[in-house]
Amino acid sequence: MPAILTITLNPTVDLSIHADHVAPERKLRCTRPLTDPGGGGINVSRAIAALGGHSTAFVALGGPTGDKVMHLLAEQAIGLSPYPAPGETRQSLTVTDATTGEQYRFVMPGPDWHPRDVNRVLDRISRSAPEGGIVVLSGSQPPGVPADFPARLATRIARTQASFFLDTSGEALSRLLKAGARPVDVLRMDDLEAEELAGQALPRRVDTADFAESLMNRGIARAVIVARGGDGNVLVNEDGRWCAQAIPDAVVSKVGAGDSFVAAFALSRARGLTQPEALRWGSAAAAAAVMTPATDLCELATVRRMLRSCRLETI
Repeated sequence: MPAILTITLNPTVDLSIHADHVAPERKLRCTRPLTDPGGGGINVSRAIAALGGHSTAFVALGGPTGDKVMHLLAEQAIGLSPYPAPGETRQSLTVTDATTGEQYRFVMPGPDWHPRDVNRVLDRISRSAPEGGIVVLSGSQPPGVPADFPARLATRIARTQASFFLDTSGEALSRLLKAGARPVDVLRMDDLEAEELAGQALPRRVDTADFAESLMNRGIARAVIVARGGDGNVLVNEDGRWCAQAIPDAVVSKVGAGDSFVAAFALSRARGLTQPEALRWGSAAAAAAVMTPATDLCELATVRRMLRSCRLETI
């Protein structure tokens, strides 16, 4: 089975707590914090492990917080390829109001990277990419990493014959359209990111599919996936256009849904499933993830149950 390498340049120690009621200018008595290693690529590796697969997490780590991330990954038996970050690894905090169920997420920026740091990590990732495997870049980039980093990495990855899966947003996504780089194999975004990039609303699945197809036709990616929230996930490639929808029993927390999707999709592809079938697995994993609290990800038994009712339709 092709090897999977996930990339996390901006990891975090995720702290999750509950308070009876979140209000200003008062002491909030909280539960003991739950601690998890976080960051897009790390979460993808964690979800892959939860689904019975294996991956290697390439993670930039620095300082005592970086040591904590390394320890947490070892506890979860996640394969690690550590890289020295130019500063202290960040922390993030999720606070849940136990009365209303509302969540407040506080995300720190991470250490500053300089151009020489970026060039060095590109070289290291290129050497670490599994020949003929899958490389997943997911999550935010730390300060100083340029917006064209995914485009530059796509060109490097192409030399290894590995497939490049990219889950990105914001300026990095916009720059991908302008960079003229090698197309990524799979590009994923959510509906708000797609609408921002399109410069217009995409109210229907067909609108999303048309926009995704336009990106593919421009040579940005060989396949494009857009998450439409409760309306399912749209996939467009050269063979067709599909939507897969899995409906969760209840939404507890949306944290980690996108990473669970990417994990299930990448693992399914590594196991030889077609992209439409991988779309079903990804949709089931995302639905399973929103049924778990805080920084918890998908659970295999729930994914399998969601998969049984996950509908795959052509658009």
